[in-house]
Amino acid sequence: MLRRGSTPRIARRPPVLHWSLTILDNLPTFQLPVVGAPQFVACSDHRPTLAVIRRLLRMKYWLNYARQRGLVLGALAMISWSPIASAQTSSAATADNTGLDFFRPPTNLLQLQYEYRTAPGSTRDVTTDTLNLRYDHAFYLSPTWTVVSRIDLPLLARNTINASNPNGDYLSGLGDVDVQAAVIHDLDTRWAVGFGLRLITPTGADPLGSGKWRTMPIIGFRVALPELSKASYFEPIFRYDFSVAGDPTRRNISNLQFGPTLNVGLPKRWFVTFFPSQDIRYNFGDPVTGQTGRLFLPLDVRFGKKISDQIAASIEVGVPIIKDYPVYNFKGQLRLNVTW
Repeated sequence: MLRRGSTPRIARRPPVLHWSLTILDNLPTFQLPVVGAPQFVACSDHRPTLAVIRRLLRMKYWLNYARQRGLVLGALAMISWSPIASAQTSSAATADNTGLDFFRPPTNLLQLQYEYRTAPGSTRDVTTDTLNLRYDHAFYLSPTWTVVSRIDLPLLARNTINASNPNGDYLSGLGDVDVQAAVIHDLDTRWAVGFGLRLITPTGADPLGSGKWRTMPIIGFRVALPELSKASYFEPIFRYDFSVAGDPTRRNISNLQFGPTLNVGLPKRWFVTFFPSQDIRYNFGDPVTGQTGRLFLPLDVRFGKKISDQIAASIEVGVPIIKDYPVYNFKGQLRLNVTW
């Protein structure tokens, strides 16, 4: 609405539209040839035709304007989404992620692990050599929620003495394959919680496998320790390994597993980890050879280095402090992690 005595405000035209309309307003009168006629006849005033052209130009301008605004809105939407997309992978984007942190999984992890382990046997110690191939993949559902899948393919060589192997020769083959899924929730930049479930299948023949279908619920939390270094953290994880089906002649499995993992990031991308595996055990199931109690408490330490942004290598050594429930006499592991 205009006030009395005021003049209407004229919107400024874009230069290209203004020049086009000015040229059309100043076109001279001209004649058009008539098809089939031997002479030229005078054409009527061009003003009505120019009015239509002027309207078309104005329509084209506003269509281009709307199209440009639409592109701008689309670009703004992409820009506003990009921080969310990057935040979804933030849990894996830490500078020194070695692929060993349960709560900071990389998008993809390929792990090659060799383990040498000795444990009490019926007449002598039993030695087990394991080459385990592991693949993890993370699905970033939101900036704070992640689902991680895992599969392990163990290849074993073991010299157990039993009725089928009285001489204690080394027998080799496939062990018990397992699959796992875990859900991780970042509460903030310092705290995270998670839980999961592992299914262990009886794919290994005696004595390379347990002969049992087993499930393993997992729960834990993580707290970052930037006071020590940006790669330091503390994450206690509980697991419960128990058999649910399988060969009735084989030992029933039921034991609580715990690992109060403390990782300390060192200069030049080195790191040391105390209790990196859930090797603290309390057995509720059938006794194993040499068992005198239910508790197994080892000293377990891992030392490694982030070789590059995608490759990390580590060595882990475990020796028992209390072995009333003898899980092993000695454990040594070599791991090579490739992440992308």
